[in-house]
Amino acid sequence: MIHTERNSNTAAATYNMKKSVPWIYYILFFAVLNESVFNVSTPNIAEQFALDESGVSWVITIFIIVFGMGAVIFGKLSDIFSVKKLITTGIVLYSLGSILGFALQSWYPGVIVSRAIQGAGASAIPALVMVMVARYFTQEERGKMFGIITSTVSFAIGIGPVLGGYVAGSFHWSFLFLVPLPVLVAVYFFQKLLPKEGRGTGKLDVLGAVMMGITVSTLVLFTTETDWIYLLISAVSLVLFIVRIRRADEPFVDPSLFSNPLYRSALIIGFLIFSTVLAMMFVIPLMLSKMYGLSTEYIGLVMFPGAFSAVIFGTVAGKMTVKRGSHFVVYLGLALLAMSLLLQSSSIGHWVWYIGAALIIMYIGFSFIQTALTESVTQILPPQQIGVGMGFYNMTSFISGAVGTAIVSKVMENSLLDFRLHPFVSSPQSFLYGNLILVLCFIVVASALLYFVTFGRKTGQLLKEAA
Repeated sequence: MIHTERNSNTAAATYNMKKSVPWIYYILFFAVLNESVFNVSTPNIAEQFALDESGVSWVITIFIIVFGMGAVIFGKLSDIFSVKKLITTGIVLYSLGSILGFALQSWYPGVIVSRAIQGAGASAIPALVMVMVARYFTQEERGKMFGIITSTVSFAIGIGPVLGGYVAGSFHWSFLFLVPLPVLVAVYFFQKLLPKEGRGTGKLDVLGAVMMGITVSTLVLFTTETDWIYLLISAVSLVLFIVRIRRADEPFVDPSLFSNPLYRSALIIGFLIFSTVLAMMFVIPLMLSKMYGLSTEYIGLVMFPGAFSAVIFGTVAGKMTVKRGSHFVVYLGLALLAMSLLLQSSSIGHWVWYIGAALIIMYIGFSFIQTALTESVTQILPPQQIGVGMGFYNMTSFISGAVGTAIVSKVMENSLLDFRLHPFVSSPQSFLYGNLILVLCFIVVASALLYFVTFGRKTGQLLKEAA
C-alpha cells in the first residue's frame, strides 16, 4: 500500500514538472531579455543625466556583474534550499527592481541600484532552470529541453535591442524597467507545480561568496575601465578565494569541481565561444553603420534572420544531441561558427546580404554549441555539484560577454588591427573589421582544438565515467 502511494506521488510530481515546462521557457525569456533590452537606450540615458560613455555604461555593466555572480550563488543555494522557494524569491526580487527603477527614473544612482536588484533577481532564473532540467528530467528529455532553451535565449538576446528601441522610441527609456513584470504571473504556477523539497545539508559560505564576487566584479571593471588596480584586486581576491575553499569546512565551491578536466575544459570553451559571439553582436552593428551606411532599422533587418534562425535550429540541435550525441553537435557547431566568421571577414565591403547570410550560419552554429555543451556539462557533474557547477558555467557565459565586448571595443578604439593582414581584404577601410573578425575565427578554431584534445573521440565514455 505504501509502495503504491509512493509511486502515485512520484507520477504526480513528474506530471506536474512536465506541466511546468512552458513556464520555464517563459521566465527564461524575460530573464535573458533584460540583459540586452537597455543597450540601444544608453544614448538617451546619457543625454538625460549628462553622462559620458563610461558613466552610462554602468546601466549595462552593473546588471551583468550582479547577474553573473547571482547565477553561482543561486546555484549553490539550490543544493541547500527548495528550488520552489528560490525561484519565487528571484522572480519577486526581479520585479521589485523593475518597479523601483521606474519609480526612481529621474535619479541616476537609483537607476543603478535598481539595475543591480534586477540583476540579482534575474540571475536566479537561468541558474535554477538549469538545475530543474538537470535534476527532474531524463537525459533524453534534457537534450530536447536544452535545445528549446537555446532557442529561447537566442531569441531573447536577438529581440532585446529591437524591443528596447521600440519601447524607448515610442514612450521613454524608463518604461524598459516595466518590460520584465509579466514574469510575476509564473509565481502562482511554480508554487502549484514544483515539487516540495526539504532543506538540504550544508550552509552557504558567505565569505567565499564575497571573495568570488570581488574577483568577478573587479575583473569586469578592469576590462571596461582599463584600470590596472582592478586587475590587481581581482588577482588578490582570486588567491584568497582559492585558499578559502581549500580550508573551509563547507566551502562555497568544492575544490574537486575544478579538478575535473572535462569541466575545466567546458568552462574555458564556453568562455571563448560566448565572448566571441557576443563580441560579434557588438561589432556587426558598428560595421554595418560605418562600412555600409545603414540606419538602425536596416541593421535590424540584416541581423534579424540570423536571430530568428537560432530559434528554429535550437530545437533541431536538441533533437540532434539526443540522436547523435553532444560530441558530434559541438563539432558541427564549431565548424559552422568558424566558417561564418571566415566568410564575414572575407566579404566586408561587398554586398551587405553576404554578411546577413553569414550571420545566419553563425547563429545556427552558436545554437548547436550552446545546446550540446550545456548537455555535456550536466553529464560531467555529479548530482551533488549540479547546482553550483551549472551556476559557474552560467556565470562564465554571461561574464564572458562583458569581457569579450570590452576587449573588442578597446581594439577598435585604438585601431590595433588597422593594417593589411587578411589576404582577401584589400580596402584600407575594411582592414580593422576584417582582421578583427579573422582573429575571432582563430579563437573558435583554438576552442575546437581544445575540445578535441580534452574530450577526444571517446567523449561518451568519458562522460559516463565522470558522471
